[in-house]
Amino acid sequence: MDAITRAKRIKLAAFDIDGVMTDGGLHYTDDGGELKTFNVQDGLGIVLMRRAGFELAIVTGRTSGVVESRAADLGISHVFQGVADKRVAVAGLLEKLGLQWSDCAYMGDDLIDLSVMAQCGLAIAPANARPVVKAHAQLVTDAAGGQGAVREAIEFIMAAQGKLEAAVASYLDTK
Repeated sequence: MDAITRAKRIKLAAFDIDGVMTDGGLHYTDDGGELKTFNVQDGLGIVLMRRAGFELAIVTGRTSGVVESRAADLGISHVFQGVADKRVAVAGLLEKLGLQWSDCAYMGDDLIDLSVMAQCGLAIAPANARPVVKAHAQLVTDAAGGQGAVREAIEFIMAAQGKLEAAVASYLDTK
């Protein structure tokens, strides 16, 4: 099954953080605080997807207050941090939402993401993902993590479902 056919079924999009929503760099302050840089275009894509009726989730192996803040800014209510087995976390969310694996897109960049990518309906990897991860993805973005990869994946899914044009049109309406 090709990526467009898979994208037509998606109801939930879940994303890793480091290397997907960020460039993968970890920046620490002298007092042990953590800084992350997020892409604003990715953020608007997430808002567009949420407004179009999709469920959204963050599933990350690390724990950071910065991630909670970013999720709140974007209206992402399903946030799983400090997750060792991402497949178990996503399976629980699917059950809670009454969805199937085929309804889920997941974007990851490293080995910890493979268990989810192997199960989900649409596995997505950013351009900077490890080669083995890209080999298990049905969609590899041209953009790297933290540099528009999330937006590219979102636009792909929304276009496949015929929802992208309406989202863009809402910004052209000058009434």
